[in-house]
Amino acid sequence: MPSVRFRLNGAETDIDADPDRPLLDILRGQLGMTGPHFGCGAGECGACNVIVDDRAVSACDTPLWSVTGKDVTTIEGLGTSERPHPLQRAFIAEQALQCGYCVSGILMSAAALLKRNPSPTSREVKEALDRNLCRCGSHNRIVRAVLRAAEEMAAG
Repeated sequence: MPSVRFRLNGAETDIDADPDRPLLDILRGQLGMTGPHFGCGAGECGACNVIVDDRAVSACDTPLWSVTGKDVTTIEGLGTSERPHPLQRAFIAEQALQCGYCVSGILMSAAALLKRNPSPTSREVKEALDRNLCRCGSHNRIVRAVLRAAEEMAAG
């Protein structure tokens, strides 16, 4: 089995696996990262989103080989319970999560947006999150939370 090397949440990672397997299978299985969720399996819902370099990608349809030499960040690498990321704090403050199934993917999409654009408009947040489905109807609170996190991050 070929070895694929990448950085997972900042740590060098070597994995012996079929390079054509979906990244999500490897993350959840061999690497024990349960934050990215399996939703649709077709890259349409965003529940499995992770950040590869500075872009949110759906891990369910991203082949393992495509992350060779890249930085992969899952929700587990975004913040900790002791030191939550500003997005995580803002989501709690705005009560922007309900059932929680989609939240890790939404947080990863939002984090990728804020890496590229630290001061997004409401419209830019909505565009960045367009491929993330939330059936609980928390969209307005989610947008407010992302904007709140952007303000916190800009302040210091």
